[in-house]
Amino acid sequence: MNRPQFRGEVRAPDFPTNLDWINSDHPLRMEELRGQLVILHFWTFCCINCMHALAQLRTIAAAFPDTLTVISVHSPKFPREQFTNSVRDAVLRYGIEHPVVNDRSMYLWQQYTIRAWPSLVFIDPEGRVIQRREGEIDPAQAIALIKPMMEEFETRGLLTHQPLRFAHEVATESQLAFPGKVAVDSAHDRLLISDTGHHRIIESGLDGHIRWIIGTGEMGRADGGFDRAQFNRPQGIHLVGDQLYVADTDNHLIRRVDLSIRQVVTIAGTGEQYGLSRTPTSGPAHTVALNSPWDLQWRHDPLAHRDDLFIAMAGNHQIAVLHLDNGVIEPFAGRGPEGIGDGTYEEAFFAQPNSLALSKETLYVADSETSAVRAIDLGTAPEVRTLVGQGLFIFGDQDGAGNEVRLQHVQALCVWRQQLYLADTYNNRIKILHPETRQVITLAGTGTGGLKNGTFLEAQFNEPAGITAAAGKLYVADTNNSAIRVLDLDTQTVSTLHIHV
Repeated sequence: MNRPQFRGEVRAPDFPTNLDWINSDHPLRMEELRGQLVILHFWTFCCINCMHALAQLRTIAAAFPDTLTVISVHSPKFPREQFTNSVRDAVLRYGIEHPVVNDRSMYLWQQYTIRAWPSLVFIDPEGRVIQRREGEIDPAQAIALIKPMMEEFETRGLLTHQPLRFAHEVATESQLAFPGKVAVDSAHDRLLISDTGHHRIIESGLDGHIRWIIGTGEMGRADGGFDRAQFNRPQGIHLVGDQLYVADTDNHLIRRVDLSIRQVVTIAGTGEQYGLSRTPTSGPAHTVALNSPWDLQWRHDPLAHRDDLFIAMAGNHQIAVLHLDNGVIEPFAGRGPEGIGDGTYEEAFFAQPNSLALSKETLYVADSETSAVRAIDLGTAPEVRTLVGQGLFIFGDQDGAGNEVRLQHVQALCVWRQQLYLADTYNNRIKILHPETRQVITLAGTGTGGLKNGTFLEAQFNEPAGITAAAGKLYVADTNNSAIRVLDLDTQTVSTLHIHV
């Protein structure tokens, strides 16, 4: 027989016995994985490319149901990501069903000499490392790569064809599941919630009484009436009159919900992820592939006499704009590489923008991976400025002004009375940013993850990721608590809104 082509030379380092496992009722050992091709997925739950890799790995694993096992090794970037409970919430939030090990001290990262998130390590059925790959992977290319491996392993009699069975974490049943963003219209007693984990949108009154459920609740992609439409982990929502614009994040689409006639239509995207599907970056909106659109902001441009929808395109670190009058979409700001850099729209860098807010001629951006807040000037001197934040690996929990400030993966912001309110997500706090002075102060939250009402000083949140304001109140999507919290700015108290039918 010819010399094996896919036989590793280095024995795969084993898992330490002191690590926490999710979706497995016991710590796994390499010996248990013999007879399977194993893919170790090194990731961190903040990373958009890691989220993409999870979806890609689902497709790959489905092609080899009894001969391939995926294990995600969570190697944290942010301090908040070191806690097993935080990782467990992410596993439930992203719908991960394969085993996940919390590599909290980066031990396995070092043993496998990993350099980037995400990274994939292929281990043969005898427990040896075959190859590694950094970044996302096209599922079709991966399947084509794995097929000859499987053929060789089969010929050599190495495959057991006995798929491994694992215990799965199950989320507690609740009315909401990891809500991502919120929108409010106090004049019409209307609250809109992206019920992300349930793949739907909810419209309620400000008292939490549900009026409409938009979408079947099943993951999918379908237009039509509220009882037939389908979404895939929708995030950002923006309300303009009776028109609700939705960033249908994992479908890589922009949807429009007409609340008056109760219909959902797709207005941008092909349904494929840009980067895996090569399309032009600009043109008619239905011909351009998007990349994890995360939030939206509508603006009427008085000079151009048109309506624009700005899109935080988290997946390719850019801000895009959809011209609603002619249906054309195009890049607006950001070169594309991940980082932080100011200058003209073409020169600037962003890093996984997660939220947008507009005040007069300034578009504010929560630039999550740099724990930064950016400002895009839309007037006569167009440029991108950084208000707070300094880099991909500079973060913390520190109030102050300008360069003194440290945030941790800020994911949401809104404007109320010329001030910016921030959901400082991984610090479990709500903060205020004064744009002119760049001063940041903590408004609410102890910093410890939890669910506690009361005064601003004693309240607790758990990775809040959405925020909006109306009539002297802040409405917060408290994501990991699967709750909507209400901050009354007059009484300085926090309550939990009872969402009910």
